[in-house]
Amino acid sequence: MAALISNTKSLWRRSVRLKHSSSMDTDPSHPNSNQLVTLAVVGCGQRGKAYSKYALTCPEHCKVIAIAEPRPNTRRNFTNLYKVDKTLVFDTWQDLLAASAETISTIGKRLADAVIIAVQDHLHAEVTAAFTLQGYHILCEKPMATSISDCLQMERAIKDARIIFGMGHVMRYSPYSKEITTIIRSGVLGELINVVQVEPVGHYHFAHSYVRGNWSNENQSSFSLMTKCCHDIDLICNWFSPAVPAKISSFGSLKHFRKSAKPKAAGNATRCLECPIEKECAYSAKRIYLDPVSHGNTGWPVETIVDGLPDLENVTAALKSGPYGLCVYESANDVCDNQVVNIEFSNGCTASFTMIAFTSAICDRQTRLHFSYGEIIGDMKTFTVNDFRKGTSKVHHPGSEGGGHGGGDTGLIRSFVNAVGTKDQTLLGTDIDDVLKSHLTVFAAESSRKEGRVVDCIAFEENARRNSTELNG
Repeated sequence: MAALISNTKSLWRRSVRLKHSSSMDTDPSHPNSNQLVTLAVVGCGQRGKAYSKYALTCPEHCKVIAIAEPRPNTRRNFTNLYKVDKTLVFDTWQDLLAASAETISTIGKRLADAVIIAVQDHLHAEVTAAFTLQGYHILCEKPMATSISDCLQMERAIKDARIIFGMGHVMRYSPYSKEITTIIRSGVLGELINVVQVEPVGHYHFAHSYVRGNWSNENQSSFSLMTKCCHDIDLICNWFSPAVPAKISSFGSLKHFRKSAKPKAAGNATRCLECPIEKECAYSAKRIYLDPVSHGNTGWPVETIVDGLPDLENVTAALKSGPYGLCVYESANDVCDNQVVNIEFSNGCTASFTMIAFTSAICDRQTRLHFSYGEIIGDMKTFTVNDFRKGTSKVHHPGSEGGGHGGGDTGLIRSFVNAVGTKDQTLLGTDIDDVLKSHLTVFAAESSRKEGRVVDCIAFEENARRNSTELNG
């Protein structure tokens, strides 16, 4: 407690020096439109870094002033990069929460205006609820939660607190998607009748994240359609809005990344560094992680498998003892490596979505949108608009603002900061109702896959809410 009080006094002195840069009091409706938006980052890994970069490129709009990160090297590097005061650097989100509670109690102010939540998926609901109770605005990485009950609890918490809420559905916010959305809303091609979208995850990306990595096991995270593609389903739902999903069906399986597919020539080898056919394997951990480092490439995905900056020594150690060095056919993964989803909307229009691991393209979605008077064909970089009535065909080059997902990362964090600064949820173009509905659509798709039936989306949501009410009294 003495340490917390000491921190509180230091924070008060800091707030004076910064001229109340974090000036929002415990009332979430307190106006802040002329203030620098201050951020606390919970989880300083890949996604935490992706959103925080905006504070470096646009320091006049926002500033990272507090962090929580358990890995010491990652925590130190992040602290130095963002020049975070040592009194605002915490090992755990619980420590950050406790310090925040102390400052609210002592000086009547939160540590920051908003919290970026970029911890592992199964923690999203718990961490969001905790900081929401203290009145923080929240930007939560996708998915919002890994169970229906947790999603519904998050909905209630956010509505009760009346905070600004952003969801890591970054695809809505890229210049590419926004330009297509503008065309859809304009009606120049008539009514949008059908969407066909393919998510080519990428062979080594899937092996990294969904076979060896954090999203490989449903019980420890969630099913792959949720962890990888919830923002695809969200984008499709947004394009058809105000129509909503009415019926959904899905098929998929873990087809390849299983022990039965292991090449016989690999013998009893369980790790790539000891495998006799490693050089011939498409999923060689040496090729994916070690070879790039030997050529000076230390970005994704190798940066995610060690604490701190990757080098030959720590990457080799990780491949010898950690999950990223395991043979993909000996890993404990259980999520689908291929899945299709079909949706019928309330207005009779349709969409199909495919997630597939086995591609050379890495997450460059392939999209076809069919209208009553035209079509759009795109690949996340450019798209072609064919207008049947005019007989014209025009290629669009929306460009990118930098950052991941074709500029979607930058677009989301900028929109969130603007929404927090002006207390205007509409600047995000979505709200908790939209976020929850698209998540429930993903849950309904997975229910269809597992149960082998077409699912009524409206009845599915009603049943989910009824079960949640009964469970929570």
